[in-house]
Amino acid sequence: MAINMEHVLHLTKDKKLKKILELQQPLMLAKRKNVYLHLCFSIMSQQLSTKVADVFHRRFINLFSNKNPTAIQIATMPFETLRSIGLSNAKTNYVLNVCNFFITEKITDAKLYKMTNEELIKYLTQIKGVGKWTVQMILIFTLGREDIFAVDDLGIQQAVCKLYNINTADKKVMKDKMLTVSKRWIPYRTYACMYLWDWKDNRT
Repeated sequence: MAINMEHVLHLTKDKKLKKILELQQPLMLAKRKNVYLHLCFSIMSQQLSTKVADVFHRRFINLFSNKNPTAIQIATMPFETLRSIGLSNAKTNYVLNVCNFFITEKITDAKLYKMTNEELIKYLTQIKGVGKWTVQMILIFTLGREDIFAVDDLGIQQAVCKLYNINTADKKVMKDKMLTVSKRWIPYRTYACMYLWDWKDNRT
């Protein structure tokens, strides 16, 4: 898969962001199958470090003999068995909600890939336990959409506020300023987020 260098040319017009891009290799977005499964993983990963989230993913896949389970296989797994990997009651219910929604709605990957970003957010947030942030992570890391700005993500908030000297005291004002900054990155805001996450994680 070829790297889209257009995003680099566009984002480096922002002098502050350019300094971050110069520290990193050009990034590439991936498109993945089994959206329901990545949505389940995203729920499991909420408020966890990447390292801890990976442990949960491995335990989850181990329940299904290290093979990717179908939505039906997950939905019919006993509640206590799912919970036994270390999930809370709430997260276990949310995972089951996702799979039951996909089964009831007869959702295919193709159907989701055809939807716009806003349509997907509206559609999938009908599921109890799935919020806007969760769907944005699916749009970025599973569907490979190029223009998502995760304004509610704590890591993005910390990185943008640090880089652009935005005061964090008033959250509404902070988000408004972040959105204003992000407009200059359209139509490649996803890439900007990914560079900012990487910069934040590797900054000393």
